[in-house]
Amino acid sequence: MEKDQTLTIQDNRTKVTYTVPLDHGAIRAMDLRQMKTGPDDFGVMSYDPAFLNTASCRSAITFIDGDRGILRYRGYPVEVLAEKCSFLEVGYLLLWGELPTPSQMREWVDLVTHHTMIHENIKKFMDGFHHDAHPMGMLISTVAALSTFYSEARSVLDPEVRKLQILRLIGKMPTLAAHAYRHSLGLPYVYPDNELSYTENFMNMLWKKTEPKYVANTTLARALDVLFILHADHEQNCSANVMRSVGSSQADPFVTTAAAAAALSGPLHGGANEEVLRMLDEIGSKDNVPAYIKKIKEGHGRLMGFGHRVYKNYDPRARIIKKAAEEVFEVTGRNPKLDIALEVERIALSDDYFIKHKLYPNVDFYSGIIYQAMGFTPDMFTVMFAIPRTVGWLAQWQEMLQDPEQKIARPRQCYTGYGAREFVPLEQRVTQAKAA
Repeated sequence: MEKDQTLTIQDNRTKVTYTVPLDHGAIRAMDLRQMKTGPDDFGVMSYDPAFLNTASCRSAITFIDGDRGILRYRGYPVEVLAEKCSFLEVGYLLLWGELPTPSQMREWVDLVTHHTMIHENIKKFMDGFHHDAHPMGMLISTVAALSTFYSEARSVLDPEVRKLQILRLIGKMPTLAAHAYRHSLGLPYVYPDNELSYTENFMNMLWKKTEPKYVANTTLARALDVLFILHADHEQNCSANVMRSVGSSQADPFVTTAAAAAALSGPLHGGANEEVLRMLDEIGSKDNVPAYIKKIKEGHGRLMGFGHRVYKNYDPRARIIKKAAEEVFEVTGRNPKLDIALEVERIALSDDYFIKHKLYPNVDFYSGIIYQAMGFTPDMFTVMFAIPRTVGWLAQWQEMLQDPEQKIARPRQCYTGYGAREFVPLEQRVTQAKAA
C-alpha cells in the first residue's frame, strides 16, 4: 500500500487512528466498519441520500467529466461517434468493448435485424390497452411481458443465453415502441422490414401507410441515429442504477429492463425534454425571453433543459443535437420553438447568474424540439429515449453480472424510528397525538 494513496482517519470518540486505502479516488465503505466504540457497536457507515458521492460499482463503459463537459463511450468521445458511426455500431461498442470490424458489423446488424419481430400474442396484449393509454406505460408493460415468452432468459449467468436476450431486446424495442405509437392513433401495426436500417425500420413501423414499400427520408433517419447514439448510455444514472439493482437479484433481463424503463419514465429523468417544450410554450415568443429569464433569476420557477446533476459545463450532447436540429428543420420546416430556445440559450450563457451557477444547456434542451418537428407528441418522448438507452442498460447489466465483487443490492439505512416498545392490547389503546 503506497503511503500517499491512503487516508488517515482519527476517531475522536476513541482517539484511535485508522489508515484506509484509496483506490481510484475512493475508499471502501466497509473499511469504515472497523471504527467502533466497543464490541457491540456496529461500526461507522456512510450516509449518502441519492448517491450524491457514492460509487456503487466499477465500470469501463462510460466516462463523464462534468466539469469539462466530456462524455466518452469506451474511451471514444461521443461527438466523434455521433459523426462517424451508426447507432448499432455504437451499440456493439458499448456491449462488447470494441468497435466492430466490417464482418462483425455485418453479422451484428443481421442478428439484431432478425430479432425485430414480436410474437403475435404480444399484439393482442397491446390491443387490450385503452385507446389513450400512455405509450410509455404500454412499453414498460409489454417489455415485462416478453419475460413470459422466453423462459430460458432466467439463466442470466449463461453467456450465450445473455447474448440471445440482448439481441431480442435491442431488436424488439423499436417494434414495441412503434406499436405503442400506432395504437395511440388507432392505426394498424406495421411489421418490420428487414431490408431497412435500424432507424429506417423504426420509421417504417411508425409512419408507413398504404404504400407498398416505405422509403425513409435519409436526413431524418440519420438524425434519429445521432439522437440514439447520444442517448445510448450515461453512466450510473437513475435508470442504469435500477437496471443494476434489479439485475443483481438475477431477475431476467426483460423484467429488469422494464424496471429501468419505469425509472426513465419519471419527469426528473426521461421526461425532462417534455418540460422544456412546456416552458417554451409558456414563454410564447422570442420577445418574452428576457422577462422570463428575469423571473427565473428572482427565484420563480426553473429554467428547464439547463443544468445537470453531472455536467457543470456545456453538455457535449447538446451541441450535437443543436446542429442536428437545423438539419431536421430543413426537411420538416422550422419549429418556431427553436428561435425561442436559441434566444433563451443566448441570454442565459451571457448572464453572470447562470455562469456563476454553472447552468448550461443539457441534452433535453433541444431533443424535444426535434422530436416534435418529426411529428411525435410529448408522450412519446420517453419512449424514444428508452429505445437507445436499452443498449446502455444491457451493457451495464452484463458488466454487473460479470463483476465478481457484485452481490444482490442491499443498501444500509440509518434507523430513526422507535426503540423497543411495550405492546398495548387493542381495547386499551387511546388516540395518540401525531408528531409534528
